[in-house]
Amino acid sequence: MEEAIRKAHVLIEALPYIKEFHNKTIVIKYGGSILADEKIRDGVLEDIVFLSFMGLRPVLVHGAGAHISERMRTQGKRAHFVNGLRVTDEETILLVEEELQKLNDLLVERICSMGARAVGLSYKKDKQLIQAEKKEAEIDLGLVGKIIRINTKPINECLQKNMVVVVLPLGRGPDRKTYNINADEAASSISAALKAEKLVILTNVRGIMRHPDEPHSFLSSLTVQEAKGLIKNNIIQTGMIPKVTACFEALNSGVRKTHIIDARLPHALLLEIFTDKGVGTEIVK
Repeated sequence: MEEAIRKAHVLIEALPYIKEFHNKTIVIKYGGSILADEKIRDGVLEDIVFLSFMGLRPVLVHGAGAHISERMRTQGKRAHFVNGLRVTDEETILLVEEELQKLNDLLVERICSMGARAVGLSYKKDKQLIQAEKKEAEIDLGLVGKIIRINTKPINECLQKNMVVVVLPLGRGPDRKTYNINADEAASSISAALKAEKLVILTNVRGIMRHPDEPHSFLSSLTVQEAKGLIKNNIIQTGMIPKVTACFEALNSGVRKTHIIDARLPHALLLEIFTDKGVGTEIVK
């Protein structure tokens, strides 16, 4: 009986958030090594299905970094990164496209098997979904792109039909070339274009720590200014910087809140959105 009452209390705590976020768009970025773990992946997708049935409008933006690197390794091709961005030549972009499409198909199939309706969107099926141009850098990155426009029409049409939208981060340039887009940047741009309620970035760490080696230094909430100070003081470093920067850009474009959470924690997505304390780091303007 006590367990049943505890569950009822959890539902009551979630009710104000369910009401507040009903029909609101939530953009979720999911990638990295945690995307290759089937148990974690299915747990995340279950949460997304739950969000959909609760009346939210989830958009999932995924990468496929681990899958791409493994595919390159099996073909004797060495992955090379500059500031976290994969140098992408003509041969590599074909592998990137194949791996992203395979993963996109898998995610859509798994979401549908859990009872929700889902659709995969890409620049090929939905022309001009992500319009991009070559990203300028000190070192030539090849076919790595910078987003210049998101076409929200196909996304909104699917969301209005109560479908979970699954987007792969490839763009098309005016030069008709395919460009590899960083998934954090893609999720940020899509959340901004949709004027989403939230951008949630799933990762494999708890969130942001003031002192990485001290669990008690976990920061549950930060302003943009505070987060910039942590970057300046080298507290936020390396792979976390693009994620935090993606949050900054989303907030500056009208997204209300951004979150960085640990996908390895069971039901982290639901706990972050539907509970008072949450489980990750939220960054607000």
